Amino acid sequence: MADTRSPDQRRRIMQSVKQKDTGPEIAVRKKLHSLGYRFRLHGRTLPGRPDLVFPSRKKVIFVHGCFWHGHDCSKGALPKSRLEYWKPKIEANKTRDERNVNELKKAGWDSLVLWQCEVARLDEAIDSVKRFLGPPGRQGSAD
Repeated sequence: MADTRSPDQRRRIMQSVKQKDTGPEIAVRKKLHSLGYRFRLHGRTLPGRPDLVFPSRKKVIFVHGCFWHGHDCSKGALPKSRLEYWKPKIEANKTRDERNVNELKKAGWDSLVLWQCEVARLDEAIDSVKRFLGPPGRQGSAD
């Protein structure tokens, strides 16, 4: 199936896709901050540059877009056009994500992945984050 967009339209769409500070990520950050959790953003020194880093807890959270990271939900479905391009690209993203989580685990870090579709039900997503992190407050001076 051919692309339904012109090359110029497709280019503009792809340029508008953010890598960080996405809507779901900001929603999670705002809610966690309001609950008293403190974190660092986009850990540059950690594998995969996690979206939220809790240094004293040695825990990280990734907020993944369902399409880009190949989630098994309606938002994660592959497009109908250019499957020869998209399928290997999304598979490579999934492999890289798994490798990053494994590297973090080897370094002593726990990881949680929140999916875009889960963040749509923010209260439920935050409940899973609270179970993962434990109570807010000072766990050490680095958070």
